Amino acid sequence: MYYKGLQEVYPYINIVLRIFLYIPVTNCSAERSFSVLRRVKNYLRSTMCDERLNCSAVLTIESEIAKRINYDDIIDSFPDAQSRRKVIK
Repeated sequence: MYYKGLQEVYPYINIVLRIFLYIPVTNCSAERSFSVLRRVKNYLRSTMCDERLNCSAVLTIESEIAKRINYDDIIDSFPDAQSRRKVIK
């Protein structure tokens, strides 16, 4: 009863508190991503273009998803793919 009374008086306090509680979690995730990116960049910076660096960082950050990839299916589907070579005139 007391809680409902406060909720009616301050309707947005509940929303603000939820947002406040989620902010530290999202910041930690972002900090981990930057930490991983810093490790990848320091190790491979001289031999890597931006696109490859970006892909390597995503694979490192999302390592749990990358571990679940079935590489046999990818290897089997690779010969069936069309040629990507283009004639340059």
